[in-house]
Amino acid sequence: MSISKAKRYNPQQPSKLNYSKGTLLYIFLVPLFVAVVLALFQTNIQAFLLNGVSFFLFLAVARLAKKGFMQEQAYHASIFTKAPKVPYKMFAGYLLGISTFFTAFVTGGEPLVKSGFLALIATVGYYLYYGFDPKEDKLENLGDISAEFVLETINEAKEKLSSIEANISKIKELPLQKKITTALTKAKHILQTIQEDPKDVRVARKFLIVYIDGIAKVTQSYVELDEADITSDTRERLHTLMDEVEEKLDKELIRLKQNNAFDLDVHIDVLKEQIKG
Repeated sequence: MSISKAKRYNPQQPSKLNYSKGTLLYIFLVPLFVAVVLALFQTNIQAFLLNGVSFFLFLAVARLAKKGFMQEQAYHASIFTKAPKVPYKMFAGYLLGISTFFTAFVTGGEPLVKSGFLALIATVGYYLYYGFDPKEDKLENLGDISAEFVLETINEAKEKLSSIEANISKIKELPLQKKITTALTKAKHILQTIQEDPKDVRVARKFLIVYIDGIAKVTQSYVELDEADITSDTRERLHTLMDEVEEKLDKELIRLKQNNAFDLDVHIDVLKEQIKG
């Protein structure tokens, strides 16, 4: 698949998830918070403690669920990744049932059967609305290349890119900021292309580690200095360096595009031979 035909990156496309979804669970906290405050003003220690326990149980549900939603969204946003190791959404669902039962039976004094029924409805409703944690790894057959090697390389590159992105806003010199931003955009493009065809990771590792790491170190060193102390000679060398980096990134994009085109030609030739046979 050529770079020009690569799908535009859209993190919410697969699941339509949004981090704000988790905030719906915080609605449960409102009446409990009011009950805690009222019990405090009435100096009803037992009611204060029981409502307090219920409040913190539902708070834990909301926190776990939101962590699960963020984890799931990161999973869907990645082309090549493993399923989440910790099923936070599942834990949140179970804890929601426990919290509902405790609040109804212990705090609210409702009958056992009714409390159990409410807990069941809450848990089932949670899973019907939010679904379950992703369970399947998004790892295609890579032949003799280790999936762990690919994931380690990609994750290392992502960390470096995040570091560069965080430092860009601290650079006050706009021309340099623009050059680094352009390089960052191209680097992200290359990384996504590699994720779409992880077999390229072995030959692209030098780019991922050397060039991205180099940009990260340069930007980090730059922001640690007072810009007034940076000489004109150093600035000129830095601009020249970024021009060279941008040229290297362009060449890497072209190489990956040509490599993908070659793979397509090979698949076409193989298919022709199979049809003839």
